[in-house]
Amino acid sequence: MSEYTGKEIVVLEGLEAVRKRPGMYIGSTGSRGLHHLIWEILDNSIDEHLAGFCNEINITVQKDGGICVEDNGRGVPIDIHPTKKIPTVRVVYTILHAGGKFGNGAYKVSGGLHGVGSSVVNALSTHMIVEIKKNGLVYHDEYKNGGIPVTPLENGMLPSVGKCAKSASGTKVTFYPDSEIFETTTFKPEVIKKKLKEIAFLNKNLKLIYKNEIDGETITYLEKYGIQSFVSYINRDASVLHEEPVYIEGRSGDIEVEIAFQYTTSFSEQINPYCNRINVVDGGTLVTGFKTALTRVMNQYARELGVLKEKDDNFDGKDIRNGLVAIISIKHPDPQFEGQTKTKLGNTDAKSAVEEVFSTEVQHYLDKDVELIKKILDNSLKSYNARKASDKARTAVLKQLNDTDIKSKLAACTSKKPEECEVYIVEGDSAGGTVKTARNRKTQAVLPLRGKILNVEKASLEKILQNNEIKAMIASFGCGIGDEFDISKLRYDKIIILTDADVDGAHISTLLLTFFYRFMPELIYEGKIYRGLPPLYKVDYENKKAAAKTGSKKKNTRLSEYVFNDFELEKFRKNKENKIISIQRYKGLGEMDAEQLWETTLNPESRILAQVSISDTVEADDITTTLMGSNVPPRRQFIVEEAKYATLDI
Repeated sequence: MSEYTGKEIVVLEGLEAVRKRPGMYIGSTGSRGLHHLIWEILDNSIDEHLAGFCNEINITVQKDGGICVEDNGRGVPIDIHPTKKIPTVRVVYTILHAGGKFGNGAYKVSGGLHGVGSSVVNALSTHMIVEIKKNGLVYHDEYKNGGIPVTPLENGMLPSVGKCAKSASGTKVTFYPDSEIFETTTFKPEVIKKKLKEIAFLNKNLKLIYKNEIDGETITYLEKYGIQSFVSYINRDASVLHEEPVYIEGRSGDIEVEIAFQYTTSFSEQINPYCNRINVVDGGTLVTGFKTALTRVMNQYARELGVLKEKDDNFDGKDIRNGLVAIISIKHPDPQFEGQTKTKLGNTDAKSAVEEVFSTEVQHYLDKDVELIKKILDNSLKSYNARKASDKARTAVLKQLNDTDIKSKLAACTSKKPEECEVYIVEGDSAGGTVKTARNRKTQAVLPLRGKILNVEKASLEKILQNNEIKAMIASFGCGIGDEFDISKLRYDKIIILTDADVDGAHISTLLLTFFYRFMPELIYEGKIYRGLPPLYKVDYENKKAAAKTGSKKKNTRLSEYVFNDFELEKFRKNKENKIISIQRYKGLGEMDAEQLWETTLNPESRILAQVSISDTVEADDITTTLMGSNVPPRRQFIVEEAKYATLDI
């Protein structure tokens, strides 16, 4: 037995930890993670705007592959840091959890609370340049190879490289993502422009200037009406019940509240909550306050206008929110988010603030527009009647869920402890048979789907509940659907979508995710949905050093390795020590035997799972509606715009 001592414990210091585990800080090393670098730098500039010191930000996509973000805020401090004894700018860009958002002085309201953004971007870049305008001078600092400072200090201070107007101030950051870290370093203009448009909506009167040196495009984003325009933008292709979105604002204590909403003819609701312009996709207290106030106010109007009689029950909150699209944006001096991902707000004072402001201000607004009240209440009444009809259909379906035919689809696991159980959703009986053979029968269940499930974006609830594959999933999960949904009754800790790596497999995954997002969104918000990632290639190769580690006395030993995507395969090819003998490409799960499938895809010790999450509710709803809905022109436009980024799989 080899000795286990302190020498085996690796300590990653400073930015080295970020380079070793980038996914912990930016989510992924794919395109989403790449663009997240821009958002982190932008966050700092926007915080300056929220503090009242910045009204213009320039974002430039450079020809040489860099991104430049320049603001006219106060400029990052250049003085000597009191404890680190180096220029403060270097503390900000080279030390994790360093920033002006932990104390009570620099920022009253801030989105970036963890102080890791700037330093993480530096760590994942080959080159970063920081220029700061202060006191009539321009200061310069530069970093290379993952955040190593290369600018010599003069008497411990940053050198000034030029002069500027004494009234000028601000920070300019230029960075170049590391191609050794990221699967791609090509930025998508459409992704950047869409994000800037959203930022402009959430920060009215902030000018954002986008420049692209590659194609020469320049766009200025400036929204005078803020989130009111945001709601109009979301509903740009929808049929609306009233032309102008309702906009109200107010303050409760130190909390500023803005709410805009508009009703559409859709059967779904969309509430997009923001705290300090962070999209808190799981909602939390601010959403609870809004729903409570809206339900109370509209039921009050329903009684006053005779829509509800004395003997009638109140409208349910879901009836009142049917077809509603709303933006809730609050500014909170001390937000308490759940975790680094900041997906849920926990402050109880946010609930009371939103409830107070909305209850008071919306009545002031609606008292002047009785016709709008009648439209909303008429919509609520239609929803109420439709829900009663759907309840009958749902009750009938739920009674069938114990039928032998439905339950026979599931190959259950023997354990009854949800915390240790997981279910694989696979396409077809063939793949299902292989997975059933390879699995751990104690903790892993298998649910084969026969064909593609219904596209729920285009179907009524009654039709959805009659689909056999959907009924099989509802029966297997055990947590119900709709009003009866109760995540505490979920029989599995993980629901894993496992499909082939081809077009049909991708389509099935999309249909399943659409169903979960529309009818069981709590499964996504609670982190229960995963995608299994089977390897795309098996590579047989020779490597002298690797052979030596196996203890073999032969000069060359044939080795095998599973590779999960084209990016990894390319890195494998570039390793000069590898002599590739053969490459096998797997297009379907059926091409692997049970032992290979267990080793690569089912074994919790060696498999790779991708947890499905929602980082932007507006984008998620927009893309789902565009790709899966009935409106063809927006889908055609989306496909044309995104086609240039697609990978052809032949």
